[in-house]
Amino acid sequence: MSNLVLKMSNIPPKVQAFLESHDLSALEFEPGSTPTAETAAQRIGVPVGQIAKSILFKGKDDKYRLVVAAGDKKINSGALKRSTGAKHRMASAEETKETTGFLPGGVCPFGLEGTPVAILLDVSLDEYDIVYPAAGTDATGVPLSPDYLQQITGGVKVEVT
Repeated sequence: MSNLVLKMSNIPPKVQAFLESHDLSALEFEPGSTPTAETAAQRIGVPVGQIAKSILFKGKDDKYRLVVAAGDKKINSGALKRSTGAKHRMASAEETKETTGFLPGGVCPFGLEGTPVAILLDVSLDEYDIVYPAAGTDATGVPLSPDYLQQITGGVKVEVT
């Protein structure tokens, strides 16, 4: 009998495949332990700003936009409107799950190919060498540089904080 215990990952398969295809791996913690930038920063041991929070917005133009920003920043709705040409509201939990496949607390910019979601990367991320977006769950963080995040997601740089 082996004492080997296999840890089952809760990362959605589409996210795991995306991460593996870009030579990335997620830090995984106890389920429900990193649903906010503050709790993620505490669990990972980094400043809150290094947590790349991902928030889905729905524009008056009926387009969905995922804003990824430093965890210690607030999204400025006026700046978002200036960047996109449309007024936005935060998507509901139901809209977020239906559109991205992720629940709030685990929304991430990975594995969104084939969805109607545009990815916007706020310049606040550039204050850090390494940022930690979630990996589709409320118990993960993926260490990578803001430049690599832009390269692999095709995200557009904006100033909305």
